[in-house]
Amino acid sequence: MKPLILVTNDDGITSKGISVLIHIVKNLGEVVVVAPDSPQSGMGHAISVDSTIHLKKANIFEGIEAYECSGTPADCVKLAKHHILKDKKIDLVVSGINHGHNASVSVLYSGTMAAAREASIEGIPAIGFSLDDYRYDADFSHVESSIEKICSLVLEKGIKKHTALNVNFPVKQEKPLQGVKTVRQTYGFWKEEFEERKDPSGRPYFWLGGEFINLEPGNEDTDFWCIKNNYAAVVPCQFDMTDYKSLSTISNWEL
Repeated sequence: MKPLILVTNDDGITSKGISVLIHIVKNLGEVVVVAPDSPQSGMGHAISVDSTIHLKKANIFEGIEAYECSGTPADCVKLAKHHILKDKKIDLVVSGINHGHNASVSVLYSGTMAAAREASIEGIPAIGFSLDDYRYDADFSHVESSIEKICSLVLEKGIKKHTALNVNFPVKQEKPLQGVKTVRQTYGFWKEEFEERKDPSGRPYFWLGGEFINLEPGNEDTDFWCIKNNYAAVVPCQFDMTDYKSLSTISNWEL
């Protein structure tokens, strides 16, 4: 029996990245797509609690069962697991390919990785794929063989339960991709800047911008170093955010 692969993303069901991902994984198993009907970038792990969720079949990908969802990426995985595929075993969830990297702390803001993380909560092997190219017509040709290999290995060997892989690729360069490294998340943060503007009616509004501050730019065992040096970065992630080193210290407080 072919493995069942769920494909989702946060850029929306009509994005180029998800079309490329479907093209890659459809040769590895039976594919079902459940993706947002509009862009959901930066949604993090949001779920629809006080709003309705609409779901309908989408005839976008030839020969592929697909659904578009009005909810978040995490909603898409929940609906797939507990409604659309409730009587089936999902062998792998793949999310992406995201237009833009999700290295370092961006993994927390990312809807792409939230979908993968939601699957890992359910105990399903999951991978989020991102490319350091924000263009609508980004070139994904240099990452296809690596994505196929990573997915094949996860299907064959498995990964630790409740773990999701955060895989980031560099933008396509003149030189071929240098390789794939298993590394850790970069220690850094986004330095936000809010630009105040005015709408046509003269009402003020703000536009979020800023830059990423890398606090360890020379460390080659980090995801940000990899994508800036033409390597793909694979970071195993978990949803347990407990700081175990602090447990003993804080437990000694007189609370």
